[in-house]
Amino acid sequence: MGKLESLKIGNLEARVPIIQGGMGIGISLSGLASAVANAGGIGIISGVQIGFKEPDFVKNNLEANRRALRKEIRRARELAPEGVLGVNLLAAMTTYDELILTAIEEGIDLIITGAGLPLDLPKLVQGTRTKVAPVVSSGKAAAVISKAYDRRHGVAADLFIVEGPEAGGHLGFKKEQVLSGETPKLEDLVVEVLEAVKPYEEKYGRKIPVVAAGGIFTGEDIARFISLGAAGVQMGTRFVATEECDADLSFKEAYVASRKEDIRIVQSPVGMPGRAIANAFTERMDEGKIPVKRCYNCLVPCDPRTTPYCISDALMHSATGETGLLFAGSNAWRVEEIVPVAKLMDELTRDAENLL
Repeated sequence: MGKLESLKIGNLEARVPIIQGGMGIGISLSGLASAVANAGGIGIISGVQIGFKEPDFVKNNLEANRRALRKEIRRARELAPEGVLGVNLLAAMTTYDELILTAIEEGIDLIITGAGLPLDLPKLVQGTRTKVAPVVSSGKAAAVISKAYDRRHGVAADLFIVEGPEAGGHLGFKKEQVLSGETPKLEDLVVEVLEAVKPYEEKYGRKIPVVAAGGIFTGEDIARFISLGAAGVQMGTRFVATEECDADLSFKEAYVASRKEDIRIVQSPVGMPGRAIANAFTERMDEGKIPVKRCYNCLVPCDPRTTPYCISDALMHSATGETGLLFAGSNAWRVEEIVPVAKLMDELTRDAENLL
């Protein structure tokens, strides 16, 4: 039986090489992130529209989000003083820089960013101990980011997360590709990214860990990706059905109740496909445009006049127990029960170690 090696990101070290995926809006906040961090993994707070429960959220969106982000980071730190904690923020957010700076002020350990190429992120974290982890879905994207970091900022990324086509939420692949099943395998993408970062590991004289994400469900999956050279995995779906997950109980129960045929591809207003659980909301989406009642001006490529629906409202509704958009990975139908985070982490670790 092998031993799972810890995940080292510069001077950060997580005993268990599992990053809990950032799930927004309101699915992974301080409750889930601190529980994962206490269990030895890396707990991630989703900073996307995090202030949705603040009283001035609609009128004063940026300030509400900044205030809530501070609260959640501080609460997670109180609950997991020894743990490794991160924030997930989308590069496509209109208030990206302001929220990154807020997270840095609160001393966050790690910033994970997808939905675009975060080419100036190193400038924002310069002079701080916060690490940066871009999310990519190809070796090409990892090479573009690495080249930009090297040329513009004289640094390399601290970590890369490679997200394959089986992930929940937004996918970095074309809808036609995903629907036809003509997407690359995550295994191949991991190898591609490992190759893409090699020249920068050599140049900067340090390891750039590569973490596999998207559809990873069991300890066996973890062992397989570590055997390929990944330094660890990121998992979202498994952590939804935990007692500490910050989502409404009905959101977790939808995962437990879902069947394989309920997991479907949806079109996001930002032009990317996403994966979700079929429900009354997706039926309405199929019937045509859902009118946008108000615009939060949250995502760069979104236009309220032409968008098929408001993704912020759709996600906020589901997080609070109303009918909305339930993002989910391709394996959500395999979730059978709601368990404590510590139990899930133990099971994943044990199963992976038995196979290594």
